Amino acid sequence: MTMVSALKNIHTKGLHGDYENKNEKDLLKISEKTNFLIVQIVQYKNSTFLIKDIKIDNLNLNNETLNVSNNNQTRILWSGPNSWILISNKKELLKELAEKLNEDNFAITNLSHSRAIIELEGEDTKEVLKKGCPYNFNNLKKNNCLNSTYNGMSVTIDMLNDDPNIIRIFTLRSFGESLYHSITDSALEFGFKSI
Repeated sequence: MTMVSALKNIHTKGLHGDYENKNEKDLLKISEKTNFLIVQIVQYKNSTFLIKDIKIDNLNLNNETLNVSNNNQTRILWSGPNSWILISNKKELLKELAEKLNEDNFAITNLSHSRAIIELEGEDTKEVLKKGCPYNFNNLKKNNCLNSTYNGMSVTIDMLNDDPNIIRIFTLRSFGESLYHSITDSALEFGFKSI
């Protein structure tokens, strides 16, 4: 079964907005990310497992607010008390999750085909996000994440880097096109390259 991109019909590559007389390397970059394993992990309230003893792809399930555990292929985002979102390009992690997190203690839900992912890169990334999200992005640092809204759409925001700023925004697949239009509209004043 082949996955059809959530933004297949609207993501057009090229230069957009106020890009004239600007160095192309200084423009915002907007891209769609696909083919990730995305899994929600929730520990039941009556679970007796100690999460400090669990490692997935050699990463801890961290219970610190806004925290992301990561390596080169996998990111585990804190999404609430005893709740995480795992994002990886290693599809075989589903087997590891099933082995280490039994169904009596954890709910494991594969969300891979139900999310649209937009990645923003560049100096003005936070300025674009400030236009539609109530969070104070001046406080967002590398390996922080949050759940919020962007122009009324539920989103998860993951900051991958802060030099340069690289942020991924996850939303329900059904909101993908609306979120894409909102993000690109907010980015027009800075000029952006859609890749």
